[in-house]
Amino acid sequence: MIQLTHDVIDYQSVTESVRSDQAGAVVLFLGTVREMTAGRQTVALEYQAFPQMAETKLAELIEEAKSRWPIQNAAIVHRLGRLELGEISVAVAVSTPHRRDAFAAGQHILERLKEVVPIWKQENWADGTTEWVHPGVNAISQSQPDQAPVQ
Repeated sequence: MIQLTHDVIDYQSVTESVRSDQAGAVVLFLGTVREMTAGRQTVALEYQAFPQMAETKLAELIEEAKSRWPIQNAAIVHRLGRLELGEISVAVAVSTPHRRDAFAAGQHILERLKEVVPIWKQENWADGTTEWVHPGVNAISQSQPDQAPVQ
């Protein structure tokens, strides 16, 4: 399962989509909107993407991980749009025969997702400023909302 959505992520469905009788381990990672980042207070995040490119890259990440670990099933669901504190922004689920591989594969997929998938995150700070973060690149400050990388 690979999905970009503006809807709330149903992490139970994501988990169930990877379960298998051949897998003794299912690992689910949920990324959530946190209040403090590097000492600054976040009020919300905004995610934007190039959907077709992002979905292609997400599929490549799963295939890459399958070439390294005995993955039975894997799923990545990423939220787009405005998210408030505590909301789930991303879910990565992996099933493998044993837990060590499930943890390693899930972590690998998540780290690579942050590096190569064209999904941007705008930090909306309590002081009214914003900052866009691009995969694999340090944060780029933006002074006006119309300077977003993708609308």
